[in-house]
Amino acid sequence: MNTLTKSLVATVFAGVAVYAVANPTAPQTKVNAPAINQQAIAAPALVTVKQALTLKDDTEVQLKGYVVKALGDEKYQFRDSTGSISVDIDDKLWQGKAISAKTPVVIMGEVDVDLLPTKHVEIDVDHIKF
Repeated sequence: MNTLTKSLVATVFAGVAVYAVANPTAPQTKVNAPAINQQAIAAPALVTVKQALTLKDDTEVQLKGYVVKALGDEKYQFRDSTGSISVDIDDKLWQGKAISAKTPVVIMGEVDVDLLPTKHVEIDVDHIKF
């Protein structure tokens, strides 16, 4: 009888496993599924320059506008219809493309707030769309 009980329990567990795999409503994870682009899912919020100037340090943002002036040492002036802000753009992010002050761009990055000696807000750019 002990062997019969063990066989019955094994059969029940096997049946449950087959049901879980075959049940289309059960959540299933595919092993060979391609990795999901996290940036596409969790894109930073689109904000204006005026809004960005009020956000907390390290807030991820996305801004649409124009890079209008080089300030030196990878710093630039960025402008949209609400104002202008300093942005820090690493040279490699330009991808060798030259732009003018009339070329619309979308920049994505983080707000960088420095409080000393006076409050200064800029965007540390991680990505540019031309």
